[in-house]
Formats: sequence, C-alpha cells, structure tokens
Amino acid sequence: MQNIVLVGPMGAGKSTVGRGLATLLKRHFVDSDHEIEKRTGVDIPTIFEFEGEEGFRRRETEMLRELLERENVVLATGGGIVMRPENRELLKQHCVLYLRVPVAEQHRRTRKSRRRPLLNASEDPRKRLEELFRLRDPLYREVATIVLQGRNQRVRDAVQAACDALQAQRPDLCPLARSRS
Repeated sequence: MQNIVLVGPMGAGKSTVGRGLATLLKRHFVDSDHEIEKRTGVDIPTIFEFEGEEGFRRRETEMLRELLERENVVLATGGGIVMRPENRELLKQHCVLYLRVPVAEQHRRTRKSRRRPLLNASEDPRKRLEELFRLRDPLYREVATIVLQGRNQRVRDAVQAACDALQAQRPDLCPLARSRS
C-alpha cells in the first residue's frame, strides 16, 4: 500500500494536517523532522549549526528512505525535502499532497519561531520565504499527486479538504467518503 506524504514550505501545516489525516484514515502518522531529532538527540537548528544544511539534507534523505519503507503511513516532511533529486524520485513512488500556502501566510505562521534555521539566518525572513517559494514550488509540483491550496482555515476543514481530494483522485488510499461536519 502506498504511503501518503505531505510536502510544502515551512508553515504550510504539513504536520498538523498530516496528523489529522492519519487519524481520519486510521494510518500511522510520522514527521520526518521529529524522527531526525529523536534519532540524533538534538533539534534541527543544532544540526544546521554543526553540520550545515548539506549535513542535514544527508540525514533527511536517509530518514526519508527509511520512513517510506513503512506501510500505512501519513508522512509529514521538512520543507526542503524536494531539494535533492533522489528524494524527489522516492516521493514520486507514493501519493504526495502538496500543501501550497501563500508566502504571506507562511510568514504569519513562522515569524515568531526560533526553530527555522533558514529564516533565523536571514535579515529579511519574508524575502527569504519568497526566494524559497520561487525555488521550491516547481519541485513540489513535480512530485505532487495532488496540490491543495492552503488558506487560513480551521484544521478540521483543512484535513477534510485533504481527504476529499484523496477521495476524488485516489479513492484506493482514502476509502472513507466523509461528509463535512
């Protein structure tokens, strides 16, 4: 059975929507960044500090391979997962939901976080988010089975929208035809 993987920029809601979707579909939820932190015993900013982005990306690829071998999983990935071609090839073997969120919404959701190494190192975090969006949006689209337009909505509505999209395009992965409540 294919896994369901959520990709998108930081602040898109991948973990939140993924957790809700996993509950709804009775699948296991896994967050690749949390798994890396659990395995290393340090947080992502610390890995960036000591190993740089390239060191983190190597760890991320290893974790992605391992997590995608599991079955019946909803996997939330880090925003930069699509940067490596080998990751994109791995992702294409699964059902990928791209949570596409406008930069203004990303900025609103991430502006107070100290756990975003790519933003913390920038003098203009909003500009950095715009740069990352221009660079990564085509890569997210390349791997996406489904593109969901993120907007400011309740978590329950976002999860239901993801399930509805799955039901429409991949009913084999989302057998629950649930009505909005």
